[in-house]
Amino acid sequence: MKYVLAGHDMKHAAEEMLLHLLPTETLTRVEHEEEGDICVSSLREENGKATASARVTIGGRAEERTMSAEIEGLDTLAYKRALSTIVKTTIYDAVVPFLDAPPVWGSLTGVRPAKLARGLVERGKTRGEAAVMLRDTYHVSPERTALTIRAAATAMEMDKDIGENDISLYVGIPFCPSRCYYCSFVSSTTAQSGNLIEPYLETLCGEIRETAALVREAGKRVQSIYIGGGTPTTLSAEQLARLTGTLADSFELSGLREYTVEAGRPDTITPEKLRVLKSAGVGRVSINPQSMEDSVLAAIGRKHAASDVLRAFDEARQAGFREINMDVIAGLTGDTPETFAHTIDTLIGLAPENITVHTLAIKRGADLTDKAAAAAQHDAVSRMLDYAYGALPQAGYGPYYLYRQKFMAGGFENVGWCRPGTECFYNVTMMEELQTILSLGAGGVSKRVDRDTGWIERANNPKYPLEYIRAAGRLSEGKKKLLFPKK
Repeated sequence: MKYVLAGHDMKHAAEEMLLHLLPTETLTRVEHEEEGDICVSSLREENGKATASARVTIGGRAEERTMSAEIEGLDTLAYKRALSTIVKTTIYDAVVPFLDAPPVWGSLTGVRPAKLARGLVERGKTRGEAAVMLRDTYHVSPERTALTIRAAATAMEMDKDIGENDISLYVGIPFCPSRCYYCSFVSSTTAQSGNLIEPYLETLCGEIRETAALVREAGKRVQSIYIGGGTPTTLSAEQLARLTGTLADSFELSGLREYTVEAGRPDTITPEKLRVLKSAGVGRVSINPQSMEDSVLAAIGRKHAASDVLRAFDEARQAGFREINMDVIAGLTGDTPETFAHTIDTLIGLAPENITVHTLAIKRGADLTDKAAAAAQHDAVSRMLDYAYGALPQAGYGPYYLYRQKFMAGGFENVGWCRPGTECFYNVTMMEELQTILSLGAGGVSKRVDRDTGWIERANNPKYPLEYIRAAGRLSEGKKKLLFPKK
C-alpha cells in the first residue's frame, strides 16, 4: 500500500498504525495521491486546534475520517502526544471498515498498554475513567481493557515500595542447548559457541565487580536480581556457583526483595544446579515448557519432552523453591486449541505460582509469507487465549503484567498470571519502567529511569558474546554515565 503525509511528517505513527491493521502490506511513501490502494493522512493546525484526516482507498472503495484536538497551552510532550493520537486514530477509523473485525487492542500499537493506563491515572483520571477512555477513545475491547487496568493497578501498587535510590539488576547468559525456531533473542547454541562460555563468564564476573563499585559510589540499593538469557542453566553447577558468588561478594544485597533465575529449558536443569541456586539465595526459578505436546516441542527445536518438564518441576520443589514461573506460547507450529488447552490444564495441575501466556511473535525482518501466516492464526490463537483466560482465573490465578510485540500471531498480547501475593517484582518494574535497571552481559540494555519525570536514558552492551568479551575493558562506561548523569 502507498501512503501520503500532508501537513505533517509523522512517518512512524502512520506506518505503525497501517502495519498494525494491515500486517501483510508493504508500505511505500509517495509525495502525491496516486491510483490504487492508498492512505492519505493530513494534518492542519489553526486557532489552538489541530485537525487530522485520513482517506483510505482499498479495492476502489474509499473511507474518510476526521478528528480534532485542542492543543493550545500544551507542553511539548502533551502536544506531540495529541498530534500523534489524532493522526493514528483517523487512520485507524478509516481502515477498520475494510477489516472483517476490529483488532482487540483497537488503535493501541505500543508494547506497554498498562503504562498508558497508569499515565492516565497519574494525570488525574480515575481507574474507571481510564477504562472508559481505553474503550471509547482507543477502541480497546472490554476484555483487554480489564487486563490493562488490572496490570496498571499492580504496577502502581509496586511503585509505592520503590525508593529514589532503588535499582534492579539483569544478568544475561546468552547460551542455549539448541535454538528455538521462533527465538529473536541474542542467544548462541552450545554446539556453536560452547568454547566462549568460560571467557564470557570471566568477562561477566569482571563487569559485575566494576558495576558493583559504581553502584556503591552512587549510593544505590539493589532491590531485585534477574538472571535471564538464553538459558542460564546452560552453565554448569560450578559456573553457576561462581556467577552467584561473584554477585554476592560484589553487591550489597541486604535490601534484596527478589532473586530470580530463568532455569528455562528443563533439559538443562539438574538437582545439583538447583541446590547451587537455592544456597545462593535464589527464591524464584522459571521452568518454561512452551508446550506440553511432544510433537510441538520437536517442531519448534526443543530437545526435551513434556516428561522432562514434569521431572524438572518436581526437582525444583524438592530443592525448596516455593515460587516457580512457567511460560507457554500460543500459536506454535503444530499446536491446536485442543492441545494448547491440554498444556494449560497440565500446568494448572502442577500449581506453579506464575504462568505466563505468550503469543507467538515472528522474528524481525520476516518475509510477507511469515507475516501472513501470523495474521492468519487469529481465530486459532483467539480460541487458545480464550481458554487460558477462562481457566486460569477459575484456578485462582490473576493477571498482573502484560506487554505486546510487533507481528504477534493474531495481534494479541503476552500476559503474566499469578497466585495472589506471588507477582514477579522484576517483571513488573522492567515492563512498566518503574525504576533504573542495570543490565550486565552481552546484549544488555541498561535504563536509567527518572522517577520524577519518567525520562529514560539507555546504555547498550555489545550485542554478541564475542564482541562482549573483546569489550571487557570498557563495559562500565555506559553505566557510569547513567549512574552519574551530568546536571
